[in-house]
Amino acid sequence: MNYNDTLNYLYTQLPMFTRVGASAFKKDLDNTIALCDRLDNPQHKFKSIHVGGTNGKGSTSHMLAAILQTAGYKTGLYTSPHLKDFRERIRINGEMISEQTVVDFVAEHQTNFEEIEPSFFEMTVALAFDVFAKEQVDIALIEVGLGGRLDSTNIITPLLSVITNIGWDHMNILGDTLELIASEKAGIIKPGIPVVIGEHQPEVSEVFLNKAKKGNSPIEFASEEWDVLSESSDLNLLSVEIQRQVLPTFAFSEEPIFTFQLDLPGSYQVKNLKTVLTAVEELRNRGFNITDEHLSTALQSVKRLTGLHGRWEVINTTPLTICDTGHNPEGIAEVLKNIASVTYKQLHFVIGMVNDKDITKVLAMLPKKAIYYFCKPDIPRGLEAESLKQKAESVGLNGVAYASVKDALKAAQTAATDNDLVFVGGSTFVVAEAV
Repeated sequence: MNYNDTLNYLYTQLPMFTRVGASAFKKDLDNTIALCDRLDNPQHKFKSIHVGGTNGKGSTSHMLAAILQTAGYKTGLYTSPHLKDFRERIRINGEMISEQTVVDFVAEHQTNFEEIEPSFFEMTVALAFDVFAKEQVDIALIEVGLGGRLDSTNIITPLLSVITNIGWDHMNILGDTLELIASEKAGIIKPGIPVVIGEHQPEVSEVFLNKAKKGNSPIEFASEEWDVLSESSDLNLLSVEIQRQVLPTFAFSEEPIFTFQLDLPGSYQVKNLKTVLTAVEELRNRGFNITDEHLSTALQSVKRLTGLHGRWEVINTTPLTICDTGHNPEGIAEVLKNIASVTYKQLHFVIGMVNDKDITKVLAMLPKKAIYYFCKPDIPRGLEAESLKQKAESVGLNGVAYASVKDALKAAQTAATDNDLVFVGGSTFVVAEAV
């Protein structure tokens, strides 16, 4: 098979969560363990950091990867889903793996796939682990796909576990209370392995504290470690002045106040920055040589160094068009804060969603005065544009349904004047078709 044949095989022969939803989710780690056993357990052959959470885990993973590779470490990065190219999921020092690597892996292990019958995600995780082991990376950032406890990535023993926050997402799989969702996310906390929790949320903090205590795992809440003194952003950079509340043994410098500029300008990145800085302190404690200069350089160039896209990203200037992958209630709340910071005459909102999300809750949050362009992301889970339009009308949102994301975006940009704002979002898969 050539590369396209190989991708078609993966997409059509194996269940893929992003396409079919909950039916692709496995309730145990047996397939991943069996498949990696056939590969001589590559997950034990490189150091790793495990990153989970409801929102921000992708940005956090990419920021940490940028910092580590800037510090001179050969850095693997595994994330999901991809926007344009399957190979975005597996990078080394920001470079996607080659098409031939994917082809060769599938060809060599096709018999194993047919015997074990792994899901698309299980196969992709095994590929990532195999690549990182063979390439002898110094460290790899491994982003959780869904949940934590039963996620295919959860067969690693990392140097550090990171959980950004807990929010309402994938309730049909993870549970219908924040405590249940937190319990699943807490499943990546390993005995004796330090864990950084990004946000201290009173309703779920005890879940993490109890899990950490049970396994004798050192735990820190990053939001309790840092105070933001000031922040400002334009469409390109986020500037943050931040203060360490208590200086640790391995402080960034003798002064407790630091200023960073991030090329990820969304204001929600301030939360992720706290998580990243706390994680870096832990890595320094473990002997990693990461200087203040490495930090400053990397944070200004995360997109260039890692290929990250879709986080409060300007995709056109006339009319101003911005996209963001935030899609659950907490993510949309952050998106709306950023929209409010932009000066515009009329908001044109291109929106599409998948059919297993809390659609009504999200729609109820959106501004009534915007003009909406409803569309369906081109995946089986995509909610039909007309159905989304009807649900939106029930909460007072008005607009027109379009046949595709491209058609909706074109209509919005045609209707918008130079003083208007076009926003594209509601789903990662809508953003993927727009960028």
